[in-house]
Amino acid sequence: MQRRAVTAVLAATTLLLAAGCSSDGDGGDFPGGDNSTSPSSTSSKSSPTEQAAEETPPAKGSVKVLRTVTTGLNTPWGLAPLPGSGLLVSSRDDATITRVDEQTGKKTELGEVPGVSPAGEGGLMGLALSPDFASDHMVYAYFTSASDNRIVRMLYDEKKPSGEQLGAPDTIFRGIPKGYIHNGGRIAFGPDKMLYAGTGESGDTGLSQDTKSLGGKILRMTPEGEPAPGNPFPDSPVYSYGHRNVQGLAWDDKQRLFASEFGQDTWDELNAIKPGDNYGWPEAEGKSDDAQYHNPIAQWGTDDASPSGIAYAEGSLWMAGLKGQRLWRIPLKGTAASADPQAFLEGDYGRLRTVVSAGGDKLWLVTSNTDGRGSPKEGDDRILEIQVS
Repeated sequence: MQRRAVTAVLAATTLLLAAGCSSDGDGGDFPGGDNSTSPSSTSSKSSPTEQAAEETPPAKGSVKVLRTVTTGLNTPWGLAPLPGSGLLVSSRDDATITRVDEQTGKKTELGEVPGVSPAGEGGLMGLALSPDFASDHMVYAYFTSASDNRIVRMLYDEKKPSGEQLGAPDTIFRGIPKGYIHNGGRIAFGPDKMLYAGTGESGDTGLSQDTKSLGGKILRMTPEGEPAPGNPFPDSPVYSYGHRNVQGLAWDDKQRLFASEFGQDTWDELNAIKPGDNYGWPEAEGKSDDAQYHNPIAQWGTDDASPSGIAYAEGSLWMAGLKGQRLWRIPLKGTAASADPQAFLEGDYGRLRTVVSAGGDKLWLVTSNTDGRGSPKEGDDRILEIQVS
């Protein structure tokens, strides 16, 4: 199997810490933050005809917390629902994958992923199941190693004893720039059965505009880690560029891709993704008057969001906020926001890392208070089941 290796210049730690960012967080030892508090939606490149053909969800929605599924998780990051029942959750700092029984909350550790080198915002992050999981039982993971960020896949054998249920990792993609900050980390299989990955620029802002670099990008590849057919740049996994730090990927019911992105000191973003488009960083943060950059469909002051995971349900995108400590609802009409974003659960559960569809009007929501930037309460971290409209 062909392995891809791409070398990227890594910024020194001093430069990374000086980069100034909402990054993953809420200040603390990390510079950044913003006094802006008014979210605003902005225009996108979708055509008026396309927008008019879409149904518009109500301007106001609702969120109901149905139950706490489990507690006592350490630095949870990625979440992958298993077919039938069960949730796989990764621990960023422990480098373990745990199965959670969604009915009883019982936790069973599958095993530790070798080669993970957690530090700062890096470690074991996104999880995804193979589109052929029913037959191949492959679990994909994005993690930070000693030299880069990479994607591996592992055989999951639930018949083996606890702690030994993960096979040896097979590295399918390597060479994504790593840093103390801005490692991206979200992976997801799209409706086309291709693997998408959100990456960060590792604090080296110049990587985002370099289409030959893997940093500050959304990547699209085959399940074997090769550039996917139809990508906009020849023989390249790069799908879109000009991103700062992408940690949210989701598709709507029309198979259109959206991504959330951490801003620096001014605007966090929600973007509608088109292949080959330039999303502006570091030349633009938030909405720009420069037509060469694709504007976000919604933007937030960095104190109000620091967006990580996103999910689609009931005609809206739902976005988990870390520093903002709230769940945002963004109703959609086509690839535009049809009303101002609406915030829920503000401060109720602390930092929110990951949100995943649980089918219909339900979502799984993962907190992130044990990541070194939150204030853990008894029971943190936890997975919630919520109902939305």
